[in-house]
Amino acid sequence: MRQVDVFDTTLRDGNQAEGIAFSIRDKIRIAERLDALGVDYIEGGWPNDTNPKDVGFFEEARSLRLGHAKIVAFGSTMRPGGAPEDDATLRFILEAETPAVAIFGKSWTLHAEHVLRISLDDNLKIIEDSVRYLKSQGREVIYDAEHFFDGYKADPEYALRTVLAAQEGGADCLVLCDTNGGCLPDEVGEITRNVIEQTEAPVGAHMHNDSGCAVGNTCVAVRVGAGHVQGTMNGYGERCGNADLSAVIPNLELKLGVRALPEGHLPQIRSASRFVSELANQDHWERAPYVGASAFAHKGGMHIDAVRKVAESFEHVKPECVGNDRRILLSDQSGGSTVVEKLDKIRPGIAKNDPRVGSLLKRVKELENAGYQYEAAEGSFELIARRELGTQFELFQLAGWRINVQKDASNDNGITAEATIRVRVGDTEMHTASQGNGPVDALSRALRKALLSYYPDLANLKLEDYKVRVLGGDDGTSARVRVLIETGDGESTWGTVGVSSDIIEASWEALVDSYVYGLLSRAEWQPLEVQMGPELREPV
Repeated sequence: MRQVDVFDTTLRDGNQAEGIAFSIRDKIRIAERLDALGVDYIEGGWPNDTNPKDVGFFEEARSLRLGHAKIVAFGSTMRPGGAPEDDATLRFILEAETPAVAIFGKSWTLHAEHVLRISLDDNLKIIEDSVRYLKSQGREVIYDAEHFFDGYKADPEYALRTVLAAQEGGADCLVLCDTNGGCLPDEVGEITRNVIEQTEAPVGAHMHNDSGCAVGNTCVAVRVGAGHVQGTMNGYGERCGNADLSAVIPNLELKLGVRALPEGHLPQIRSASRFVSELANQDHWERAPYVGASAFAHKGGMHIDAVRKVAESFEHVKPECVGNDRRILLSDQSGGSTVVEKLDKIRPGIAKNDPRVGSLLKRVKELENAGYQYEAAEGSFELIARRELGTQFELFQLAGWRINVQKDASNDNGITAEATIRVRVGDTEMHTASQGNGPVDALSRALRKALLSYYPDLANLKLEDYKVRVLGGDDGTSARVRVLIETGDGESTWGTVGVSSDIIEASWEALVDSYVYGLLSRAEWQPLEVQMGPELREPV
C-alpha cells in the first residue's frame, strides 16, 4: 500500500486561529496525543525572541519520549543581504534543537517584489542559501513554498524556479502551499502534477480552507502523486482554517487506499480530534465528517429502517473504522424501526409490531409536540421507555422545594440563591437547604445534599453542560423553555431534557432525570421488570 507522511501543524498554524491560544502544557499534551495517533511530524511553533511560549515549548519538548513523530521548528528564510550563519531567524530555528525544521519562502512574484521588496533573483538566492545552511547543520529540511498556487497562476516559470532553488539547496520535501486558500481541486491537481514531473524531491501539500476545498485539495494532490500532507486537527487555523486532518486521514486510508497512520491507528482519530478540541476550549463540531457526533446519526424513519437492515445503505463507511458510533435519533419523524433500534439494549429482540412499541412512539411524539426533544437527551428517552415498558424505579419522591433569589449590590458576585427542598426516600423525608450561584445551582446542591447518604454515587456525577432554548418567543416572558443538561461520570456522558413555562421547573425535570439515569446506570440496570429502591438494594 502506498504511504504518505502526515505533518501536523495544529500547534503552530492551528494556534493562529481566532479564539485559540494553547499554553505550553496544552501543546505538550497535544504533541503526546498526536504521537500516539501516529502522525509523522509535529510542528511546534516559531521559536524567536518575540515568542517566549514557543521557545518554552521546544525547551520542554526536548525531554519528550515520542515513539513515532518528529518535532519540527518553523521559521522563514533568511533576510536578504547577509550570511545564513549570521541570520537570527535561522539561529533560533537551530537553537530549538529539533531533528527536522520547516521554513517558508516566497513563490509569488507579487510577494517577492512588493512584500519583501527584493529582486526575483535575490529571492531565489535566500531560498537556496537558507535550505543549504540548515542542511549543513544536520537538519531534515521541509521547504514550504508559500502562496505557491497563486504564484504559479501568475508566473508558472518563476514559481517553479523557487522550488527548484530549494531542491538545489538540498530540501528533503517541497511543500506546495495554497496559503490564501482560494484554489479549486482541478487547479491543484493540474499544478501539483506539473511540479512533480519537473522536480526530483518529494512533493507535499499544505492547503487552507478559504474556498471550502482544503480537504478535497489535499486529497487531489495525493491522488496525482504528493507524498506528504500538512494540516491541523479539526481544521483549526487562520481565517477559515487549514485542511482538517481528521477528515483528510480517513479519506486517504478509506477512499484512496493510501496509508497515512500506522496500521490499526485509524480508530483513534475521533478521540484524538475530541481531545484537541477540548484543550483548544472549542466545542467539538457535531457535524464534522467522520469524527462528529452526527456523522453516523440517523433521524428519518425510512433511513433508520434501511440502516438496520443494511448498514451501508445510508453509511459510506463503518463508524467503528474511525472510532465513532452509530446513533439513532428520536424525533417526530421517527417510526417503529427507530424505537426498536433504541430499545435494543433494554429489550433485545422486541418486535416492531409489539403494541408497546406503538405506545412508546405515540408518547414520544406527544412529548415532542409539547416541546421536548430527545435527539440530545437519550437519558430521558431511556427512562421514558423503561416506564412505558413497565419498569418501576422511583429512587425518591419530591415533597416540595422553595427558592429564594437575592440581588445584593454590595456583593461582587451579584446574584445569590438559596434552595430549600423536601424529598422522601422510602418512608424517610429529608429537609435540606443549600446556596448556589444561581437558582438551578442551589437546587442541584440541595438535592445532592438530601440524597448523598442514600446514593453516594451522586458524588461522581458532574453537570458538564446546560442549555436553555426558548420555545415560541412571541409569547415573551411567558414562553415555554426547553432545558438540555449533559451529565458525566468520568467514563460516559448522557443528556436529559425538561420543558416548562418556568425555567427552574424545566431545569428541575432535566436535573432529576440526569441523576436518576446516572445512578441506575452506575449500578447497572436490573432485569426490566424489577428495579431497586433506596441504596439500590430494596425492590420497590
